[in-house]
Amino acid sequence: MARITLENLAHSYLPNPQGEEDFALKELNHDWIDGEAYALLGASGCGKSTLLNIISGLLEPSQGRILFDGQDVTHAPTAERNIAQVFQFPVVYDTMTVRENLAFPLKNRGEDASYVARRVQEIARMIGMEDVLDRRARGLTADAKQKISLGRGMVREDVNALLFDEPLTVIDPHMKWELRTQLKSLHHEFGHTMIYVTHDQTEALTFADKVVVMYDGRVVQIGTPEELFERPAHTFVGYFIGSPGMNVLPATVTGHRATLAGHEVALGRDFGRPEGNVALGVRPEYLRLGAEGLPVTVKRVEDVGRHKIVRAELFGQEISVIAAEDEEIGADQTRVSFDPARINVYANDWRVTPQGQGGA
Repeated sequence: MARITLENLAHSYLPNPQGEEDFALKELNHDWIDGEAYALLGASGCGKSTLLNIISGLLEPSQGRILFDGQDVTHAPTAERNIAQVFQFPVVYDTMTVRENLAFPLKNRGEDASYVARRVQEIARMIGMEDVLDRRARGLTADAKQKISLGRGMVREDVNALLFDEPLTVIDPHMKWELRTQLKSLHHEFGHTMIYVTHDQTEALTFADKVVVMYDGRVVQIGTPEELFERPAHTFVGYFIGSPGMNVLPATVTGHRATLAGHEVALGRDFGRPEGNVALGVRPEYLRLGAEGLPVTVKRVEDVGRHKIVRAELFGQEISVIAAEDEEIGADQTRVSFDPARINVYANDWRVTPQGQGGA
């Protein structure tokens, strides 16, 4: 395993980038801690695969350095970085059996035959392919081939890092859950540094110790699932994490109070006097319908089984409220109230830190 350091790293696919807007990956400084599991999360085109390919050596950055345990590997080829990478679509040797595919990385390194056999059996059990070990890969389904690809990535125990680029795209939903569970088990057992690229928040939040949220080529927040949910550092994080995402409401803020369309809202903390485009960020989970609060118009109610999602209008803006499954949404519920302690304040899309509370 290795500590991976990104130092003033940035990348543009243009030969002569003139400004920040020409960079697919904006300047980034970060340490990936040895032995942790990370997820790179964001929408298509946000730069997450670019970053992964720079770490793996498939792409050389336009600027900056990448270090493994302090050693500069910026110009080192993939083979010298001692990493394993699993891609979005399966990469297998069709003429080989499943057993031969899984054994290939170990045999290439001259591992003892008994160790190869034992390790292949362990991985086959992990990916649920013990019964097809002697079948050729050519006749297998796409999801079976991807499981082989995952297994081949995991079969080595001596790698610096395991990199996964949307590896479960072609896997059926039930198998996705099983494989995510197995990946977490593998991480806990062997402590590999893992970096997992996905646009699926469920995959990211259930797999990773830390989630790296990317937006428009920039890392906007690195945190635990709880931190991303409770204290989104950017309005995009609030929107992207959660279902439905965070409500963002234009407001003016002075100290412990905010004003929305002429109505005052109490804030749980002192946010000073932020300037620019100021807004409140409130999760649907922390809104309550009732007879008190701001005037709201309920538009529709969606029953999703575990709870209800109420779509409503507040001062001409659509908002979402999560209500309990057994909660009746009646005609008397014409107002909405906020939990003051759960309100975040944003200025120009970035979270404002409450005064005297550090990063709280």
